[in-house]
Amino acid sequence: MNKILVVDDEPAMRQGLADNLLFEGYQVDQAEDGKVALDRLKAQSYDLVVLDVMMPELSGFDVCKKLRMEGNKVPVILLTAKGEEIDRVLGLELGADDYITKPFSLRELLARVKAVLRRTQQNSDTGPRQFETIGLMEVDFKNFVARINHEEVKLSHREFEVLKFLKDHQQEIVSRDELLKNIWKYDEFPTTRTVDNFILRLRQKIETNPNDPKIILTVHGMGYKMIGD
Repeated sequence: MNKILVVDDEPAMRQGLADNLLFEGYQVDQAEDGKVALDRLKAQSYDLVVLDVMMPELSGFDVCKKLRMEGNKVPVILLTAKGEEIDRVLGLELGADDYITKPFSLRELLARVKAVLRRTQQNSDTGPRQFETIGLMEVDFKNFVARINHEEVKLSHREFEVLKFLKDHQQEIVSRDELLKNIWKYDEFPTTRTVDNFILRLRQKIETNPNDPKIILTVHGMGYKMIGD
């Protein structure tokens, strides 16, 4: 089931979109502003984001730009009252996959959601995949795909990043501060506890027994160390 994040600061619009997407069979989460949206996109993996442009503080343009700068390739459909060509061009140049001007018909939106999902999933299916085995999981870091026993599993973009960093430094001790500096870049004021929570979630996916990890080891007082198979 495709998972969609609906981002809009207008509660009635957001709920209406979510209800209709749910009715169409999608799994739907909601975010009331750009900051909440970015937090959710870093913590979870989505197949599509329906993103309002005109939001206070952090606009849809800002959210889309930040996603692409961080390497997040989740498909984005922008919703806006702005109908000027320059706005449409700006949105697409910032990395959006489609652009719908308000007011729009529900039928049009659903058609575009289906089209974007079909296009992006076809594109992701056509590229050669190179899986690396990490514990129970096979990971294609290039295409952000992970699977266990040939069944695809969901990883958030940040989980991919943490796993990739540990993989690139396999057999080395990686401190929590190194992970914060290279993955979070200190721009969200996370704590080392944030790192621990991500490691815990990754262990639950890659380790045979997460309570007795054999792949990502804790080096007490220093950090973590990934052991090769």
